[in-house]
Amino acid sequence: MSAAVGGAEFHGFRGAAQPPRSRMLGRPLRVAPPAATPAGGGGASLKKDASEVKRSKVEIIKEKSNFLRYPLNEELVSEAPNINDSAIQLIKFHGSYQQTDRDVRGQKNYSFMLRTKNPCGKVPNQLYLAMDTLADEFGIGTLRLTTRQTFQLHGVIKKNLKTVISTVIRNMGSTLGACGDLNRNVLAPAAPYVRKDILFAQETAENIAALLTPQSGAYYDLWVDGENIMSAEEPPEVTKARNDNTYGTNFPDSPEPIYGTQYLPRKFKVAVTVAGDNSVDILTNDIGVVVVSDSEGEPVGFNIYVGGGMGRTHRVETTFPRLADPLGYVPKEDILYAIKAIVVTQRENGRRDDRRYSRMKYLIDLWGIDKFRAEVEKYYGKKFEDSCPLPEWQFNSYLGWQEQGDGKLFYGVHVDNGRVGGQAKKTLREIIEKYNLDVSITPNQNLILCGIDQAWKDPITSALAQAGLLEPKDVDPLNLTAMACPALPLCPLAQTEAERGILPILKRIRAVFDKVGIKDHESVVVRITGCPNGCARPYMAEVGFVGDGPNSYQIWLGGTPNQSTLAESFMNKVKLQDIEKVLEPLFSYWNSARQEGESFGTFTCRTVSDSILSACTCAISDFQDEPLTSCPKILFLPAVQSSSGDTY
Repeated sequence: MSAAVGGAEFHGFRGAAQPPRSRMLGRPLRVAPPAATPAGGGGASLKKDASEVKRSKVEIIKEKSNFLRYPLNEELVSEAPNINDSAIQLIKFHGSYQQTDRDVRGQKNYSFMLRTKNPCGKVPNQLYLAMDTLADEFGIGTLRLTTRQTFQLHGVIKKNLKTVISTVIRNMGSTLGACGDLNRNVLAPAAPYVRKDILFAQETAENIAALLTPQSGAYYDLWVDGENIMSAEEPPEVTKARNDNTYGTNFPDSPEPIYGTQYLPRKFKVAVTVAGDNSVDILTNDIGVVVVSDSEGEPVGFNIYVGGGMGRTHRVETTFPRLADPLGYVPKEDILYAIKAIVVTQRENGRRDDRRYSRMKYLIDLWGIDKFRAEVEKYYGKKFEDSCPLPEWQFNSYLGWQEQGDGKLFYGVHVDNGRVGGQAKKTLREIIEKYNLDVSITPNQNLILCGIDQAWKDPITSALAQAGLLEPKDVDPLNLTAMACPALPLCPLAQTEAERGILPILKRIRAVFDKVGIKDHESVVVRITGCPNGCARPYMAEVGFVGDGPNSYQIWLGGTPNQSTLAESFMNKVKLQDIEKVLEPLFSYWNSARQEGESFGTFTCRTVSDSILSACTCAISDFQDEPLTSCPKILFLPAVQSSSGDTY
């Protein structure tokens, strides 16, 4: 049920008249995407004649590119400040997006955003210092830590691209595959614990990243004149798994044995973690890999989840966020072969005619997990075993001072929105350079300083505090778990603010908490994106803001603090100035009716399942300041009184 209220549109709440729900995922059963177009429909095997298959324009560009070279190589040396449409698609595979400054009206100020590839978020000292310098010399003077454990460097002009990317390569880094229709950065717990399962998860993430890295050499041809600069030798088990064609996974004699000329239908995301640690939002990935250990703590294998993904399109109900499904268990020696089999199943069957439906989540939603598993097993050559029991997920931020387990410490630095600039950037560089520290980037846009001697703790703490980088205990809990994408002014997809708007919104939410009597130490997970693509994973938040117009947001509710539940769309077209009118009754009800220790997201789930909302009185007035009793009965809440005496 939905209705317009003062320009905003309510979708009701859990328990209102809605499509049937999947009890496992807590999400609406899907409206099926439109069928693939005949003549192959884009999902036909790549090993068929390409003339039989209807494909999108991007598929044609990839096919004609000579493995990601042409026409990008020509466009990079032209005098124009920008590149053409075909090159725009190809440069993504090399780790870059063309952008314009949308704050500047009347002209196109072209620049490029670069994104690095850092499996597990690991950043060696040399690379961090290089990135810091590049930001000042060729960027906008800031570094952006991303939700996939990488750097983004904004504002690079075309003539400087080769200098910047070659510098990254020569300083133990890469941008290859950070964007584009292939495997993106592989996530893993960022904490540098000396612990068997954590170390094994990180090693596995690095091996998966190596397995799925493009092999054609185009990247090195364009950016370092063909010099193949390797920071480390590839593990032999990775090479063996890539080259194995026992079950028909590979393109024989191709420069890209796994990807072929077409690469994947769309972006592909993988995360690896250990049992119980959901610092990586494991269920939002195309593939989620969880280390399973025996009673002695020795890693023995992996549970695998498939089919997660956040992106959707406003007002297109056949697009949706989705949580991953359990696929099964594999012994540790088989993980690379299982990953390869999943990727090939998506390569051969994912839609290539309509990019809105090209992610693997749509294939699995269409087929069902049993059919998908059976298809993967053809390429894997084995049956998946039943998944092993796992403990409940927990979100770990890894902030503050902690022991690594080898006599050294690490310190998790909270960075609002992941934007490192100003005095904070200068101080972090001084610390990292002085103490020769490696760092790690977390999936929550924070930075971990690794390998710190005990004697350095006090001077580092003092220096960070003087730069405004406070200890977690001194930061509002709302800020500690909040995330936002960059959005305006550089992202071409943004419909409204995210990064530049989130801190004022968090302050307003804290003011609402104060008004209704919620304590200072309490919090909810808030995530904001400027468009529905979901880069900051707002559909997992307890309160998600998704840009749906200028100064306007779609609000999602019902995710949980451990990121194991999908939120649901609650209201469209909420203007920035009306946020309190929507959230205050909700938070007041939570404060008055929750169970001890119950989170806001869990509360919204429980109150619906208990049918509490169906018999309650109306609580949200319309946005025209009419009496509360006059509002349409779209959202039903019990009458409650805040600490200020207001009744809802």
